[in-house]
Amino acid sequence: MGRKQGPRKGSMQFWPRSRTTDILPRVNWRPIDAKTSSQKPNLLGFIGYKAGMASAFLKDNTADSMTKGKRIIIPVTLIECPPIKILSVRFYKNGKVMKEVLNENLDKELRRVVKMPKVKINIKEMIEKIEKDNQFTDVKLVMYSQPKKAEIKKTPDISEIAISGNLKDKLQFIKDNIVKEFSITDIFQKGTVDIRGATTGRGLQGPVKRFGIRLRSHKAEKGQRRPGSIGAWHPMGVRNTVPRPGQMGLFQRIVYNSAIVASKKLVENDVIIKRMFTNYGNIKSDYLILSGSVQGPKKRQLLITNTLRPTKKTVKKNYEFIELR
Repeated sequence: MGRKQGPRKGSMQFWPRSRTTDILPRVNWRPIDAKTSSQKPNLLGFIGYKAGMASAFLKDNTADSMTKGKRIIIPVTLIECPPIKILSVRFYKNGKVMKEVLNENLDKELRRVVKMPKVKINIKEMIEKIEKDNQFTDVKLVMYSQPKKAEIKKTPDISEIAISGNLKDKLQFIKDNIVKEFSITDIFQKGTVDIRGATTGRGLQGPVKRFGIRLRSHKAEKGQRRPGSIGAWHPMGVRNTVPRPGQMGLFQRIVYNSAIVASKKLVENDVIIKRMFTNYGNIKSDYLILSGSVQGPKKRQLLITNTLRPTKKTVKKNYEFIELR
């Protein structure tokens, strides 16, 4: 009988496989911002919390689809998105932060985390003063979530989010919305998004579960669930390409091109209020319904961003939401 053959186990794209220090990842906004320079000024991201999965009953309006015009059922993920607010404004010059101005209108929970300056600053006047100096090339916002409204926790999550449009439009957008609460429906309504966050942590795992290597023979002398050889005697040493036990999960990953099935504001008669999600509870604020699954356990904070590399297939997708099952 011939020996089973196959490609090497475990992707070399991710290394080292260690726990992430930041549950909410940082984003390189430059390539995303470059694609949206001609659009109207708006936020390019949003902070949400994974509620759970369900089956959605919808109508497929996708062009050239085999189920076009028919009603189908697909698996979906619900992400609760309580409103977010502006924490501070960052002014950049040649990729480095030149100046950061804190917003004085902050919540009590955030004041415990962020040290506020003793002297009160009028943020609009400060922005106009920096604008006149003309010493910066880009501007971004540091936003904070309000998980207390969703009754998930008290401490808000903070993340830097870029704005679409040219520099002049970005500054005007900040001046107009400095006190505003941003809803998910204001930013993402249709199309596709990327989901960035940390995967579910599974602790120490062996090479069979971690990399998918096959079991050795039951007559193997030194164990079944381990590689046959971890390297040569000469030159001595173990390479990082060898499957070995270690941390599995709690890694930063991106789910690209998740189709938006529905983006909804919570209303009084919404059916979703009565629906209970295991290990999460009820949805109490605005929410997003995405096609398929996303990384992380229940209540995991996720960063929803504009698509970095949309494909023709995902851009075509057009679903008319009917109900959850």
